[in-house]
Amino acid sequence: MGVGLIGYGYWGPNLARNFSVQSDCSLVGVCDSSPARARLAARHYPSAHISHNAEDLFGNPAVDAILIAVPVSAHFDLARRAMLAGKDVLVEKPLTLTSVEAHELIELARKHNRILAVDHTFLFTGAVQKIKEIIDGGKLGTIMYVDSVRINLGLFQNDVNVVYDLAPHDLSVMSYLIGEDPTSVQAVGKSHGSDNMESIAYLHLEFRGGLIAHFHFNWLAPVKIRRTLIGGTKQMIVYDDMEPSEKVKVYDKGIVIKPGDIDSVYKTIVDYRTGDMVAPKLSHHEALAVEAKHFLECVRQRSTPIADGKAGLRVVRILEAAQASLQSGGKVIALRPL
Repeated sequence: MGVGLIGYGYWGPNLARNFSVQSDCSLVGVCDSSPARARLAARHYPSAHISHNAEDLFGNPAVDAILIAVPVSAHFDLARRAMLAGKDVLVEKPLTLTSVEAHELIELARKHNRILAVDHTFLFTGAVQKIKEIIDGGKLGTIMYVDSVRINLGLFQNDVNVVYDLAPHDLSVMSYLIGEDPTSVQAVGKSHGSDNMESIAYLHLEFRGGLIAHFHFNWLAPVKIRRTLIGGTKQMIVYDDMEPSEKVKVYDKGIVIKPGDIDSVYKTIVDYRTGDMVAPKLSHHEALAVEAKHFLECVRQRSTPIADGKAGLRVVRILEAAQASLQSGGKVIALRPL
């Protein structure tokens, strides 16, 4: 199977490296508008056809699938043209800038029988796969909240704010684990860089049944933190991606609420349940390698990817609502069911 890569900037080299080593797969061509990046790709992959024009890949019969790793503003047009040329597509996160564009790509993939996938890399980590297994097994009970922090110093983007840059990681993980869409989104943030784009933001999501989710994103933090708390009625999980080994810890902790004595000044009594902490064994395969293998299998078998167009749409809808909330000073934006 032949793949072509559009974009050899920040993320493109990672895609090229992982797809080029997959069995029965070859990197046929690389396209980048920058002569310097194109020369670098040529040095790393001398057998690949190097081009400055994406049409060279779209028209190449040896290319079965297109990998897109360019600024998000170009995702829609390139993915659309690739599918119209008969290619399957993997698009770097987020899928598109708007939900209208995402809907159109999904419909185009359906109409032309194309595989459309989004590079939600974290879904393929051993940590997220283990958390999914724990949640689906009912060990956490009813999930009450998700609380996540993704902060670091830089990397400032010149085309999107901190929400569009960092939030797709955590939102895609949340959507995959919870399996529900929020009913409302609220966001506040501030810009402390150039181009009046938010460099700090807080997102608050409400779900049916009382579940809430809160996210903190920041390009201006003195430390790098990648931590998510998931609170269930039975157990709780701490997922710390910066931990070298024990990235997932399952705590048998919680509260037990029972009626108080009729003569007590407290109408309810809260007992605290404290049990063991378990750090389950995780797969340590590189997530992008696992994702590359999965995408190629979906292309060969014509099966639906884990992170398909609809998964990408779910994230884009939240990003779009968050942007609307930011622009309105933190107004709550309601989301209709898909």
